[in-house]
Amino acid sequence: MKELIIFKEGEIALKGLNKRTFEDAFIRNLKHRLGKLGKFEYTKAQSTIYAIPQSEDIDLDEAVELGSKVFGAAALCRALVVEKDFEAICRGAIAYIEETAMMSRTFKVEAKRSDKKFPMKSPEICMELGGKILEAYPHLTVDVKNPQMVVTVEIRDTAAYIHAGNLPGAGGIPVGTSGSAMLLLSGGIDSPVAAYMMAKRGIKLSAIHYVSPPYTSERARLKVERLCEKLTPYCGDVAFYCVPFTKIQEALRDNCPEELFTILMRRLMMEIAQRIAEEKDMQALITGESVGQVASQTMGAIVCTDAACRMPVFRPVIGMDKTEIVEIARKIDTFDISIEPYEDCCTVFTPKHPKTRPILADVEAAQNAFDFEPLIAEAVAGTELKVIKL
Repeated sequence: MKELIIFKEGEIALKGLNKRTFEDAFIRNLKHRLGKLGKFEYTKAQSTIYAIPQSEDIDLDEAVELGSKVFGAAALCRALVVEKDFEAICRGAIAYIEETAMMSRTFKVEAKRSDKKFPMKSPEICMELGGKILEAYPHLTVDVKNPQMVVTVEIRDTAAYIHAGNLPGAGGIPVGTSGSAMLLLSGGIDSPVAAYMMAKRGIKLSAIHYVSPPYTSERARLKVERLCEKLTPYCGDVAFYCVPFTKIQEALRDNCPEELFTILMRRLMMEIAQRIAEEKDMQALITGESVGQVASQTMGAIVCTDAACRMPVFRPVIGMDKTEIVEIARKIDTFDISIEPYEDCCTVFTPKHPKTRPILADVEAAQNAFDFEPLIAEAVAGTELKVIKL
């Protein structure tokens, strides 16, 4: 049997004259994700991408699993390829669905005839093929409203394709089609979700993390690297920047008002992230901030943070509550890692009574009272880069 994987475009199909650019990016990302399984040939037609395995020993189940996490497809399926002849379609369908049919009790047939030259219309294909399936598997009954098995036949320009229903794709648009940005990645629940949501909008992500030894442990850093690894099936390879932040935090502790410590720390983190992002030609920063969750995420605190930024700051979870964020974290398999008890530098020297309604002038005056520039430059120079690969 000749099988392939069919990826059906979602939003890409609406891109008009730019559609080809998005399709090429999607195929490029597929090549990167599926390449470790073996060689595939990729073709595109009628808002559909076909991934054709070039070897019989390729694990197509694993390919479908990997492909379901590549942004750009609304749906995908593993399908049998047969010639556009009704008898061939019947033989292929009966053999191809055997395993699923033996585990099902009800079914229906769906037919899509993109090639209008095919002599049978869709309702006729459904009726005739359904009869053949009933003859082959007499334990089955037809249920058009809630079937356990859906047998789909698609008559397209080059061939007929048979499959037992579509699986949901990752949606969105291909990573790399919307520019690049730097994610401020903590060890918490929110920032990996923010990464996933912005990658879904086509942004190529790098990540920056701040460490403060001896106040934070090596396990805390490794935890964040593991979060990056969980993101790579969706985001692709991630450039991971690890910033030494101890001296800056100690300077804040010794020279700034305690109640402003958190907001000043956020501003300095933003400054370091911006400098590295600008050097690497990234266009924006991304954070996992959600309004009102903690003191640094009140409206006033966010205003004071943004005042230190020269580039846009995207906050995709800004209006979500914790339950919604946790739901996505579980979906992308980052939640269990995020709740491990290895805390990041944001918890170091946490003030007892942080300012929840900071005044920008007061924050700027407190920051300007001490010369942080040498420490910022030292932190940027001491930043370590590691590429977290898929």
